[in-house]
Amino acid sequence: MPAGLVDALDVQLRRRVVGPLPGDQRAAGVGPGTELAQLRPYEIGDDVRQLDAAASARTGVPHVRLHVPERAVTTWLVVDVSASMAFGTAERLKSDVAEGVALTFGRVAVRRAGRLALLTFGAPRPVMLPPHGGRLALLALRRVLEAGVAPDGPGDRGGLAAALSRVGRVARLPGLVVVVSDFRDQDGWARPLRRVGQRHDVLAVEVHDPREAELPAAGHLTLVDPETGRHVAVDTSRANVRRRYAAAERARREGVARDLRAAHARHVVLGTGGPWLRELARAVR
Repeated sequence: MPAGLVDALDVQLRRRVVGPLPGDQRAAGVGPGTELAQLRPYEIGDDVRQLDAAASARTGVPHVRLHVPERAVTTWLVVDVSASMAFGTAERLKSDVAEGVALTFGRVAVRRAGRLALLTFGAPRPVMLPPHGGRLALLALRRVLEAGVAPDGPGDRGGLAAALSRVGRVARLPGLVVVVSDFRDQDGWARPLRRVGQRHDVLAVEVHDPREAELPAAGHLTLVDPETGRHVAVDTSRANVRRRYAAAERARREGVARDLRAAHARHVVLGTGGPWLRELARAVR
């Protein structure tokens, strides 16, 4: 992932997805910032670092500058690490795209005093990194993502719903929630996502592989669900089998899109082939 492209996307992603840049939005009270809130005579107990030399010299009385505080945005990354993410028939795996998206938003999040938090789901032991800022937050994010996805076998069904419910409980202040998943977990995530969307801006990044949309005419195949271990024997040479599979997959993805719209989440679809970073930039304009 070219670092220059991510740097070029920084301002665009920040404005279009996260919201205003620091200094673009006023916060309550006074505090560190760039916009002047008040210029008044010095009082005992004021921070001497806020003394305004020009006003003090002009009036002959020490004056202090009080500024409007700037709002720092916390970005919550909710990343799918289930076994189904270790699939890809194009240029990369779905997990590769998910990792790139998480690192991109992580780099954007920690700029300008922002904070970054991470919550994984789909593995036997979900990982949560509380909100932190700076380079250490990025290093912790990389360390978790480098662990890869869960091994094949019975996974954490309902993990997305549990992760969203947890974010809803611990993320008190409004921020940005980025969900990166293939959304193949169908167990009750729509309602907690709607609750999260009532307080936060939500961006749902759906990662898919072109081979998931339709079966190839490859004769008799034995397919394995990596998250349950279930085996299914199917004759892909039969046109009606391929047609029913494509219809079921199309209905599933339409249902995902419908649930995301109901939660007022911005929906971005990225594939395992082609320039996913360019597609992400185009989607968040």
